[in-house]
Amino acid sequence: MSRKLLCAMQAVIGMIFVLGYTSAQAYVGLCCGKCGGNMPMNIPGGGIPETHEFRIKISPMFMRMDGLRDGTNRVAVGSLLGMPVMMGQPTGKFMAVPTDMDMNMFHLTGGYSFTDDFFAGVMFMWKQNSMGMKFNKAMQGVTGQEGFAMKSDGIGDTMLMGKYRLFTDDPLIPTRQASLLFGLNLPTGSINARNTNHPLVMRQQELLPYSMQLGSGTFDPTLGALYQASRSPWWWGVNAVYTARLYDNERNYRLGNEFRLDLYGMYQFRYNLVGQIQLNTQYQGKIRGEADESRTGASGRVTRGDPLSPFATPLWDGHHYGGTQTFVTVGFQWQPAPLHIVDFNLGIPLYRNLNGPQLEQDYRVMLTWYLEIPTKKSRRYGFDKKTSKGKLGF
Repeated sequence: MSRKLLCAMQAVIGMIFVLGYTSAQAYVGLCCGKCGGNMPMNIPGGGIPETHEFRIKISPMFMRMDGLRDGTNRVAVGSLLGMPVMMGQPTGKFMAVPTDMDMNMFHLTGGYSFTDDFFAGVMFMWKQNSMGMKFNKAMQGVTGQEGFAMKSDGIGDTMLMGKYRLFTDDPLIPTRQASLLFGLNLPTGSINARNTNHPLVMRQQELLPYSMQLGSGTFDPTLGALYQASRSPWWWGVNAVYTARLYDNERNYRLGNEFRLDLYGMYQFRYNLVGQIQLNTQYQGKIRGEADESRTGASGRVTRGDPLSPFATPLWDGHHYGGTQTFVTVGFQWQPAPLHIVDFNLGIPLYRNLNGPQLEQDYRVMLTWYLEIPTKKSRRYGFDKKTSKGKLGF
């Protein structure tokens, strides 16, 4: 962990304690009572509005990747660079190797609670990727530069989602409840992004590698089980979510199946401030199949047009994707005004076992603005803005 990240983490935790220092009191929660009071906004299923209310959630996110990892071991970039072919035989070296990546994502989510037990919503996403690449000596001589930055940006995949409450000990202000999460990924993100930033014109029409594309290219179902409980001012829960990739996309490959397990605990310091800590574990399988242009040699090969030529970069090998990662995430939620919540969290890795060599995540930061909009059917419609209380007392 870098010193800057450690300092940032300490500052976040310190700010929570400074701003929220007060004697422990029982609070209903920043979110509605029905959803359990307090839920992390970065975990799927978090932030479910009261019955007959709309929800809008805007979440910019930044992710930094720096360095390579194979299994649990770091890999030096220089050890992978070299001549891919010597004396007509592949050497296991590459023309270009990734060094770092910045990923910006913008999520816009809207939803509505139709009954006490059923919520449905949709999440749109926009992505911007920038990956630094380093050339071997031969490519440096041809291009006159040490490397370049691959770039892609545009609309990502869209997620339809629903949440059905299976059990609760209190339908209005529960202290224990279990729910079913289900969703469907819609392939609105492009899998046709091109390597337009490459310094060689002949390479600019090639496809970008898998990790630089904007979507999966497939309709992917998601199923999850959620449990949450509270004993005010403490709140905790566990979410387990699985996403299946059932078939190949139009380019003849599919991303790996995903499973994520999220554990969280939250403490409400005062009526408008909550601290949170999470353990986020994610498993993703290897890419199955091979992109059509990689199979024909049109993209990703040392010699263009030769499907037997080695990959120009490890990014084109589907076996160099996926693995298991565990992050610790800390943050806070603040209610600046009734029906508004601001959520900030910072995640850093605890454990990484990757199907490498591939780039490893260094840290990720997410900021969320959450807005609830009661309709006339809502129990909270017409609440007193001065006291921030409605019929339910919150």
